[in-house]
Amino acid sequence: MLRVLGQRLLLSVPLLLFVTALTFFLVSLTPGDPAVVILGQNRAPEEYQRLREQLGLLDPVPVQYARWLGTLTQGSLGVSIFNNEPVVAKLGARLGVTLSLVTLTALVASVVGVALGIASALRQGALARAVDVLSLLGIVLPNFWVALVLVAVFAVRLRWFPAIGYVQPSTSTGGWLRSLALPVVVLAGPAIGLIAQQTRNAMLDVLDRPFIRTLRAGGVPPASLIYRHALRNAGIPIITVVGLVFIALLGGTIIAENVFALPGLGGLAVEATSRHDLPVIQGIVLYFTVIVVVVNLVIDVIYAWLNPRVRVT
Repeated sequence: MLRVLGQRLLLSVPLLLFVTALTFFLVSLTPGDPAVVILGQNRAPEEYQRLREQLGLLDPVPVQYARWLGTLTQGSLGVSIFNNEPVVAKLGARLGVTLSLVTLTALVASVVGVALGIASALRQGALARAVDVLSLLGIVLPNFWVALVLVAVFAVRLRWFPAIGYVQPSTSTGGWLRSLALPVVVLAGPAIGLIAQQTRNAMLDVLDRPFIRTLRAGGVPPASLIYRHALRNAGIPIITVVGLVFIALLGGTIIAENVFALPGLGGLAVEATSRHDLPVIQGIVLYFTVIVVVVNLVIDVIYAWLNPRVRVT
């Protein structure tokens, strides 16, 4: 198992290089000039050229990327172009918000989705159709529209939850949960339908296998049959879709954090992109890529626990 994890970590190095290089070159092609954003339209040509030289924007893109890699090998991500704040400190102040939102959403979506999937696999009928409808609605309804509806109903009219803002869990656990309630519902809706559908299909496949019929004929209690035997054998496709949902939620935070004014990495990504703050953009991409690598490693460990044959492959 350690050998497998070591191989995965080694493979993540070229992945990080590829993703950061691709991001660097794509951002360099987008319209915008940080020197123009800093100096404004009424700028002197000499001052403009001097600032571009100070920012290193006159160098070719490969040279700029090599310079960024040099700072990365020194344990730094550089400084923001606009306020000279270290990127590591800037991202560190916002990372907890994004991880809280994504982790809580994935947890809610997994628990509710798996429960609905198991129930619909056992009962079929109306509940199975409801899962299909929920999955379809999650696909067709835009997240930003759902967010605005929830704010209008539960924040403005009923005043049950705050419309915007974030409360640190160290300040108030209840306030922290209330500040994340609406964003979690917005992001968890599509994920619940997807996980429930995958769970139902996997459970139906396992429940139709001969060993389940043998266990049922042998008098194994229904609860043990479902949760100990069927669910564990159906676990790999379920864990796969949960991992994909967690990774997809990283992109969903961009919309949720902007609508609900959460000080996370998603909102910072929009701000940095609009200002062409390349060091901050690169830092966010690196953080998100590392999170994806860690999630995949966790999934590999869970695979090995669910299926011991994976440990020897």
